[in-house]
Amino acid sequence: MKILCTNDDGYQAKGIHVLAAAASALGTVTTVAPDREQSATSHSLTLHHPLRARRSPDGAWVVDGTPTDCVLLAMNELLPERPDVCVSGVNHGPNLGEDVLYSGTVAAAMEAMVMGIPAVALSYAGAVHEELEGWESVVQQLLESILGRDRLPAETLFNVNLPPIGPGDVKGVRVTSLGKRRYADSITRSNDPSGREYFWIGGGVASWSGAEDSDFQAIEDGFISVTPLHLDLTNYELIEEIRAWRLTL
Repeated sequence: MKILCTNDDGYQAKGIHVLAAAASALGTVTTVAPDREQSATSHSLTLHHPLRARRSPDGAWVVDGTPTDCVLLAMNELLPERPDVCVSGVNHGPNLGEDVLYSGTVAAAMEAMVMGIPAVALSYAGAVHEELEGWESVVQQLLESILGRDRLPAETLFNVNLPPIGPGDVKGVRVTSLGKRRYADSITRSNDPSGREYFWIGGGVASWSGAEDSDFQAIEDGFISVTPLHLDLTNYELIEEIRAWRLTL
């Protein structure tokens, strides 16, 4: 199996080294990752300046662009053969609920899915990223369980979140839906040393809601969350109702 490995935390992040090591048990791994932190870049592309790719000392491809850029370059220019699967992560921090709309880690897997490659995005909900070292065997088993199937669902990626506990304490795996997250106090308003006002997005306190089978609930209960995602955002339940509005110009 030929495996493309990427992330949004950069090629030096602990998570991608753990993921590449775990994936190597399934096949040949090629890493193509950003040269720096690219969290919350979502599905953005670099269109207004050229991209550059270089090899790191350990043989990984390092790209001065977004996670989506990395997948596009890997598929079209850098890899000698089309990969069989793409794995993205392990992200430093969770990607639950609406996080999937902002996450570069999930977007990289989504780009691979758009190009017809089965993909898995993995994230760790813990705050101490060095603890990811102990998750290699669990990640390997999980990848084998997902990617070892004879046939994977078309146009679907798997969004995996690991709970913030020791790998030996994990209670199991739950197949989940996306929860809902709301942030409070997520924008800081202040003045710089020159007295000019600025705004800083980030931080704040998150509150969660959702069904019993939601991803955040699985993490809260000590389970690994696996959520199947696809691109179709159509609200099919409302199509006939909106058609009845008889919208006109």
